Amino acid sequence: MDQVRVGIIMNGVTGRMGTRQHLERSIVAIRDQGGLDLADGRRLVVDPILVGRNPAKLENLAKRYRIDRWTTDLDQALDNPADEIYFDAQTTKERAVAVSKAIAAGKHIFCEKPTATSLADALELAHLARSAGVKNGVVQDKLFLPGMMKLKRLIDSGFFGTLLSFRMNFGYWVFEGDWQTLNRPSWNYRSEDGGGLVLDMYPHWRYLVDNVVSPITSVLCHTEIHIPRRWDESGQEYRSTAEDAAYGMFKLANGVIAQFTTSWVTRPYRDEIGEWQLDGTHGSAIAGLRDCKTQERVNTPMPVWNPDIPNPLDFRAGWSEVPDNQEFANAFRIQWEMFLRHVVEDAPFSWDLFEGAKGVQLADLALLSSQERRWIDVPELTPDPA
Repeated sequence: MDQVRVGIIMNGVTGRMGTRQHLERSIVAIRDQGGLDLADGRRLVVDPILVGRNPAKLENLAKRYRIDRWTTDLDQALDNPADEIYFDAQTTKERAVAVSKAIAAGKHIFCEKPTATSLADALELAHLARSAGVKNGVVQDKLFLPGMMKLKRLIDSGFFGTLLSFRMNFGYWVFEGDWQTLNRPSWNYRSEDGGGLVLDMYPHWRYLVDNVVSPITSVLCHTEIHIPRRWDESGQEYRSTAEDAAYGMFKLANGVIAQFTTSWVTRPYRDEIGEWQLDGTHGSAIAGLRDCKTQERVNTPMPVWNPDIPNPLDFRAGWSEVPDNQEFANAFRIQWEMFLRHVVEDAPFSWDLFEGAKGVQLADLALLSSQERRWIDVPELTPDPA
């Protein structure tokens, strides 16, 4: 069988997400299964080179996953014409410069979100890629989570009747770093380093809401720095300059009102880290990262407000599990496989750098809304520069 080798420059995969999801569960998993079958009968095989700033981490990572190539010299990696894809999972502040370099080197681009720290920079990347004629994509993994795919299946089936509202509660406790090991990098809490919960998470909410329910047309947001003192990886105390919680509302094109609480300072009392509830006239659904439950109009109980007696209803008992009805692969790997086929076979791929810029746009407008304490409309973006 003929093979098609695809060299992938993977920059910034020494971090938790880059290692677990993009390297181990996506590229290494694809390699270990022998690659991907192409429509013409050939076999696509991946050949990654790891790039980063810490040689010890890179060497250890390469040994762990049996990868032959690694380097701390990004320019040298970009000079190799045999490596045609550049992937970026660095910190947000570093991404735009590195992606611009890769575009100039003629590489196809696949990168994490947010694509930049400002809308202007995100749109510039999209324009550069289009002008250079390179294929490009942005990670939008939550579209491929089992819970979200089940929720979309319910919408497409007409289960809800008329959609009314969409509510999300997402987050967990991120330790301050003084007595407990950090579970998120400290730069997340410094705006000068590209940190902030809104810039990190609102790009997710943009593609998720736009693609699953309806496009976002307006945003109202309030942000807070609830914990102003934190400690970094070396144990040094610092002042947080970026928000650790955001309380937002979105108006959608189909009339649905969405309420999203996103927090790194909350202790979940729910089935999963994130839960999305979509209510309609004929039924409701609650989706997590993997599971999804429904309650239909005919099965909806009639609660009565009476604080003088114990609640007689078991509200959870009236909900039914949506079956899998299919095998769900890793969400990151699904999108990696789609992008690889896009590069080699020109298969469709909708989530390009321009779509990524929409996520940065929502983050920018949400922060402006919090600053000015008002609703802000989300204008339509155009892929062509002004």
